[in-house]
Amino acid sequence: MSLSFQTSLFDDPALLDDPVLGATPVLGPLGASVQRIELGEGAWLDLRPGWVGHSDDLFERLVDRVPWQADRREMYDRVVDVPRLVSWFGPRAVLPDPVLAEAQSALNDHYRRPPGQVFETAGLCFYRTGDDSIAWHGDKVGKAIDRDTMVAIVSVGAERTLAVRSRSGGEVRRFPLGHGDLLVMGGSMQRTHEHSIAKTKRAVGPRISVQFRPDWSRSA
Repeated sequence: MSLSFQTSLFDDPALLDDPVLGATPVLGPLGASVQRIELGEGAWLDLRPGWVGHSDDLFERLVDRVPWQADRREMYDRVVDVPRLVSWFGPRAVLPDPVLAEAQSALNDHYRRPPGQVFETAGLCFYRTGDDSIAWHGDKVGKAIDRDTMVAIVSVGAERTLAVRSRSGGEVRRFPLGHGDLLVMGGSMQRTHEHSIAKTKRAVGPRISVQFRPDWSRSA
């Protein structure tokens, strides 16, 4: 797949040019580097910018290694193309890059996930251009359970803006994500809030979002 992609200014160019070091994405620490943002109504976000070092290498690996699929979905009275490519890895599946398995383990350690809420699955979305998007939503399976849950998102590739709003109205908050950033949605967020990535006419590069979730089929 051929894409025009601007590498991150935060990745060390000397390392990116090295055939060995440049091919090894690495995770930074979590701990105190994670910023908690309270959204109200029991919802919160955690942010950790640049969690994945050499993230542009990870982006390029995922473009090539992931079995991307073009989904179609029923909307109103017709079936439409989903405006992004997707792939999903269930519990016990081998993830498409070792650093994703390390990330999943590190997140479970950091958040001390209780039984039934361990991050076990990974859903990947490939936003190829500004025409690719996702409408306002809360994760439907998470919304169906009557307790708090968490979704962790790792973004690699170009920056896109994740918008967040309360279902009861009020301010729309925007969080630019890309180049190895981590965002974790927690508390009541999937029930009380919605999030989206809007289409844009600006010239933007491609982005891949990796969403770690519990296996909700076992946590209901």
